Amino acid sequence: HVDAHRTVALVISPYTKRGHVDSTMYSTSSMLRTMELILALKPMSQFDAAARPMYASFQAKPDLRPYQHVMPETDLNATNLAAAWGAQLSEQLDLTKEEQDGIKEAVEVAKSIGYPVILKASAGGGGRGMRICTSESDMKGAFDTARSEAERAFGSADVYIEKYLEHPRHIEIQVFGDTQGRIVSLGERDCSIQRRHQKLIEESPSPALTHDLRKAMGEAAIRLCQAVNYVNAGTIEFLFQDGQFYFMEMNTRIQVEHPVTEEVTGIDLVKEQIRVASGLPLVVPNGDFRLRGHAIEFRINAEDPVTFAPHPGRIREFNVPGGPGVRVDTAAYRDYVIPPHYDSLIAKLIVHGTTRQEAIARGRRALELFIVEGVKTSIPLHLRILDDERFISGDFSTRFMEEFEW
Repeated sequence: HVDAHRTVALVISPYTKRGHVDSTMYSTSSMLRTMELILALKPMSQFDAAARPMYASFQAKPDLRPYQHVMPETDLNATNLAAAWGAQLSEQLDLTKEEQDGIKEAVEVAKSIGYPVILKASAGGGGRGMRICTSESDMKGAFDTARSEAERAFGSADVYIEKYLEHPRHIEIQVFGDTQGRIVSLGERDCSIQRRHQKLIEESPSPALTHDLRKAMGEAAIRLCQAVNYVNAGTIEFLFQDGQFYFMEMNTRIQVEHPVTEEVTGIDLVKEQIRVASGLPLVVPNGDFRLRGHAIEFRINAEDPVTFAPHPGRIREFNVPGGPGVRVDTAAYRDYVIPPHYDSLIAKLIVHGTTRQEAIARGRRALELFIVEGVKTSIPLHLRILDDERFISGDFSTRFMEEFEW
């Protein structure tokens, strides 16, 4: 499944410089031939190199495969493109200059748009190379730290500055495009429950959105994808505050939290990736679907639920919950040894209910029945969050965990 995902499912992504290719995203030719036989894909020779500009650059180089992944160069280029196509952005400025000039300009911009501001790495995300400044006195230290982290994490010290929204929600739109030029929105996921910009709980639909806002955000996401002739699965991420939404970034891949969209739309997104990669049209070419109930995903991490310290080791017992509206995606099992070198995620618990209240109730029961012994996990944390009145009411922001108390 993983090889199939890397070879076929993550096919084409938006790009900012034609021909910019991530040469690590391919598998062997024998794997491609095997996938063609198993999935009845069109032979590679039948793909029209001129059908889309994103395919064209692959045909001229024999060492590249037609299914490779076109990567955006930087988050900053993505935001520039978004602005050109009318997406609303928080005010921002590129700081890819000499260090002293960059700090000086950052201070000037911060004065003009007002504190707080945030520095972000141009070449990546996930909270690395990101620093918040509440006053001019913070700028020098934050600027140096952001550049240093960005350099270590992404190989580029370039950063940019933008207005910091103090109490936003993190809402993302699932998009999908096919090779016939159709692009659809499959609704949103609310990812506001996070710690240090790492998501803990995701749900769909968002308790904060009205029908009109959902429609407006979906249309904005589609316009952005049309700007780059986007093909396959992707996610447009927005910050939402005071009834306004602001483009943040695009993830040009399937995401960890995609199961909540699958549960409320009834569409198998990974299967759809493979279909689109083979040249077939979307199963919902006009975006005609109806949200069905409410879904919540809990990330089960091998970490201390209080300190968040990673907790690698051997799983002594592993029993997953079941029942109506309960799904577990995992590769873990009893006696599996969790290594210390990778992400601490060991399972995803997804629950679905007719209403958000029912989904919360099913989530609580499933978490109580989820048994993992031998390592500490985030299960107790999730249970405590489900008892928090702010979560139950749906009235929270990305700062939820800063104010969370056991």
